[in-house]
Amino acid sequence: MRTIGFTSPAQIAVLPRAPINGSPVPWLTSLYSKAARGPYGDARYPGNCCGTLIKDLLLYFQPRNVFDPMTGSLTCRDVCDELDLPCRSEDIRFGFDACDARNYEGIGPFDFIWLHPPYWRMKKYTDDARDMSGAPTLSYFLHRYRELIGNSAKVLADDGKLAILMGDYSDRDAGFVPLTYWTKRIAFEAGLSQACTDIIRFSHGASSSSKVYRSSFIPGLHDTCMVFEKVR
Repeated sequence: MRTIGFTSPAQIAVLPRAPINGSPVPWLTSLYSKAARGPYGDARYPGNCCGTLIKDLLLYFQPRNVFDPMTGSLTCRDVCDELDLPCRSEDIRFGFDACDARNYEGIGPFDFIWLHPPYWRMKKYTDDARDMSGAPTLSYFLHRYRELIGNSAKVLADDGKLAILMGDYSDRDAGFVPLTYWTKRIAFEAGLSQACTDIIRFSHGASSSSKVYRSSFIPGLHDTCMVFEKVR
């Protein structure tokens, strides 16, 4: 009789040892696991991300200014305030449609842009028809996503960095949607190059981890931070 072995959820994952190099942030590697989100932003805001990741990226790339067109819980702004970095924070809740090119006229250039877009309709943030989380179809979501990345690329400084945190999404109607794949494809179409390795961020504290589902699936326990650059 075949027995099935289960890995204890309390088991600690041992991460590979990182090579020593000249990085100003030696703990920043392709695997990012921090259970604490830091004192940044509003932890009650749905879908908010770990401010420590933003902080480590800024310490590594050392930009002179930052732009966050989808600020959500103001996590990026709080990190920039701590680092004394000029940061422009906008959000659709404040009337700024990040997918509308008209809102980018006369701003920039920015050395670093942080994007944490909705993972399509995994979480709906507002009832605003322009909100990407309310896109009725995947094709329309991707249309808006192209506008978002294209607009960001236009106000990115030469050699500037665009960091995008995105997770794949399993939709009830559309099935599995590889949003990380679409992110890279759209960024390359916008003329950007990838600046460094993908950073796999472990999803500590995700609301889905406390739910019970009747269906069978392989749970996703991470999202991916991809960093692109505008080459001269």
